[in-house]
Amino acid sequence: MLEINKVPLKEKIGYALGDGAANIAWRGVATFLFIFYTDVFGLNPATAGLVLLTARFSDGISDILMGIIGDKTKSKYGKFRPWILWTAIPLGLTLALLFTTPNFGETGKIIYAYISYILFTLIYTANNIPYGALMGVMTGNDKERTSIGSFRMTGAFAGGMLVQVLLLFLVAYFGNVEPKINVSNISEGKFKVEVIASRDAESVGIKTEDGLATIAWADAAKNIDTPLEKRLNFNMVNGEKYSFIVEGEKEISDAKISIIDQKKGYSNSMYIMSAILALLMLATFASTKERVLPPKTQKSNLLEDFKNLLTNKPWLVLIIIGLLFNIYNAIKQGIVIIYFTHYLNDALLSATYLFGLGIASIAGALITAPLSKKLGKRNLFIYALIFSGIMNALLILCDQSDISGIFTLGIISEFSAAIFPTLFFVMLGDIADYSEWKDGRRATGLIYSAGSFATKFGGGIAGALIGFVLAAYNYESSPQEAFPAIKMLMSWIPSIMTFAAAALMFLYPLTSKKMSEISTELQSRRTSEGDAELLQ
Repeated sequence: MLEINKVPLKEKIGYALGDGAANIAWRGVATFLFIFYTDVFGLNPATAGLVLLTARFSDGISDILMGIIGDKTKSKYGKFRPWILWTAIPLGLTLALLFTTPNFGETGKIIYAYISYILFTLIYTANNIPYGALMGVMTGNDKERTSIGSFRMTGAFAGGMLVQVLLLFLVAYFGNVEPKINVSNISEGKFKVEVIASRDAESVGIKTEDGLATIAWADAAKNIDTPLEKRLNFNMVNGEKYSFIVEGEKEISDAKISIIDQKKGYSNSMYIMSAILALLMLATFASTKERVLPPKTQKSNLLEDFKNLLTNKPWLVLIIIGLLFNIYNAIKQGIVIIYFTHYLNDALLSATYLFGLGIASIAGALITAPLSKKLGKRNLFIYALIFSGIMNALLILCDQSDISGIFTLGIISEFSAAIFPTLFFVMLGDIADYSEWKDGRRATGLIYSAGSFATKFGGGIAGALIGFVLAAYNYESSPQEAFPAIKMLMSWIPSIMTFAAAALMFLYPLTSKKMSEISTELQSRRTSEGDAELLQ
């Protein structure tokens, strides 16, 4: 029989797979859904941002309800594990629906976007709150929980890196339409490109391989009120010929013209990611155990649980901080593809950038546990917030040619930012211990509902901010006009959130010394009362 405070390595790895799966969904949505909605599905930026925000208004209620349901669940698998099993496949299916493009009119597309996105967030809630709460009952040792948190975030960043790095390459693979392309030279640096469609395809993107040339329709009637762009989208009909004027590069050949069916590419790519997500969730269910039970004397009393929660100062402080840093992370993730596609003119380079961020994130998650032992969770959180925010804000100084500077600042900022979520979910477990120690009641699921609420509502606010700022700079008509907005969203706008969160963290009362006292006393109570028996 395993000692209560120890969790075997294979179980920590199994638990980490679950957040790898969750971040295939969450980072996939945060990174690609906005540009999919605008560039592929055809929604304008403000509408897309409003979809992302409006769906969040129900999250506070659904998250709390799911926390209550998790706490009241009784099964042979425990309180929280069965929800991972029950929602694994539905979560994959709803992710696939988000990147499916039914042939609706403008109003129908908006309605579909709202319905599919709200459905996704509800299933995500039913999966992620029990998943997060599971960490709080795998062990009663706050230091061991920090170790589990590091494994969890390593899995989370690996899953995010998988979808962020591979998706664009999969889009290019599945979206290859293989049309006939003829290029003729008009004058120095100016070419006529004729494309003969090999099949029907909606939202086809045409650009040059280097992304430096501007593209315009050769048909003057199609160019009315249309500014020159370095990427142009159009609908392709089988057998039709499309003519473009391309200028700004010395040499253009058919091999240097990239034409991708984004609709098919995104959909098929995300279907694969959805299947991987479901398999990883099932592996987490099979490899984990619940060990810490509520006190045997605790009786079900929802009103008392809410009263304790609303008078729980650490929880109140942490939920606001969680909201702020999730706005920060979600803006950073949501603007990357737009920044690389339109400002740097190299969408595939974003895959390399996101790979670098992913490696930095994993390193940040792994170093969190040893650093928190030395500095304490609260102090480490403050230092990481401020440092990451400063590094990210400095991106405003980088121009289109400063690729090394962009990569360096982005990777350093992400290394520090990876510490936020690692500590956040560990600290929610600390708050569950604090509640049991202070009030004699443990509502782990209800407390962890804050994590899901902060993540999702923060993502919604971020999506709305991105949409409104881009719309204010006329992104829909001309991404080039919106370059100042894209640069601000990539740099100092999200950094404001880190400084506000760092200031609030000074109000968080659970220091390392306090948590050591709480853990020692709770362990003594559980041992004497027999409340820490193992679930076989």
